[in-house]
Amino acid sequence: MNYVQLQQAIQDYAENTEQLFVYNIPRFVQEAEDRIYNTVQLPSLRKNVTGTLTASNQYLTLPTDWLATYSIAVIDSSGNYSYLLNKDVNYMREAYPDPTVTGLPKYYAIFGNNITNLEDMSVILAPAPDQYYGVEFHYFYYPQSIVQGIITTLGTKVSGSGYISGVYSEVPLLGGSGTNATATFLVVGGAVSSVTLNNGGSMYVVGDVLTVNNSYLGGAGLNFSITVSAINNSTGTSWLGDNYDPVLFYGAMREAMLFMKGEQDLVQYYEQKYMEALDQLKRLGDGLERGDAYRDGQTKLQVKS
Repeated sequence: MNYVQLQQAIQDYAENTEQLFVYNIPRFVQEAEDRIYNTVQLPSLRKNVTGTLTASNQYLTLPTDWLATYSIAVIDSSGNYSYLLNKDVNYMREAYPDPTVTGLPKYYAIFGNNITNLEDMSVILAPAPDQYYGVEFHYFYYPQSIVQGIITTLGTKVSGSGYISGVYSEVPLLGGSGTNATATFLVVGGAVSSVTLNNGGSMYVVGDVLTVNNSYLGGAGLNFSITVSAINNSTGTSWLGDNYDPVLFYGAMREAMLFMKGEQDLVQYYEQKYMEALDQLKRLGDGLERGDAYRDGQTKLQVKS
C-alpha cells in the first residue's frame, strides 16, 4: 500500500472528505507510525553508521533518526572492536568525576538534548577518549514516513513588492502539486525577507513554484514566489506500507475516529483491529526475525484432535 492508496482508504472507511479531515490525514498516519515504531523494535529497521571520536571530547551526537540504541563500539587503530556498556549519567559522573582523565571508553549513557539544538540527542562516554578512535553505532531508527511529498526545504525565492511589513504566521502556500503547506513570512520594506516552513503539507514535488495570497500579508503586494527544493518521500512508499500495511491503516483509522469524535464503539473497534494487527507485527519483529529453524526449531502450533 502506498500513501495515495492509504489516504483514499482512510477517506472511504471514514466516509469523510471534508477539507479539515483530509488536511489532517498526514497527521493521523504519522501518529500511527510513531506509535508502531515505539512499540515494536523491528530488526528490519536497524541501521549501522560509523564515525569518529575526538580526543578529550566525551560527548557523541546521535543520528537525527535515532530511536533506540542497539550497540555502540569503539574501534582502535588496529581495527579491534570494544563494545561499550550502557550506564546512567550519574554513574558516569561518580565513577569518572575528573573529566580530564582519558582512556579507551568503556561506558556510555544517553545524555539528552544539545542545548543549542533540541533536535540533537547525545551520549556521554567514560572515560573520555584519550586519542582518535573510530566508532560504530548500531541503532533502531525512525524510517521515512509513508506520507508522500512533505516539503523539507524551500529554495529560490522571488521577494515580490508592495507587501505590508510585519511577521505573518501560518500563511498558506498556494500552487504546486500538493496541498496544506504553511510558512511564517517576514516582510521588510514591502518585500518578503524570509520564509520559514511551518507545515510541509503533502504530495508536493521538487520544482513546484509556490505563491501566496496577499490577503495573508497585509492585503497588498504581488509577485512573490518560492520553489520547492527538497521533499521527504517522492514515491509514497515505506517499510510498513510494503511489508505489513494493516497495522498502519488501522492505527491511522483509530486516530481518524478520535479526530471526528466518533462513537465510542467505533473507536474501540479500530483500537481492537489495530492491536490485533500489532500483535501480528510483534510476532514478526519480536519473534520470527530474531531466530531461525536451525537454532530454535520450526514453529509448532498445538493441533486439536
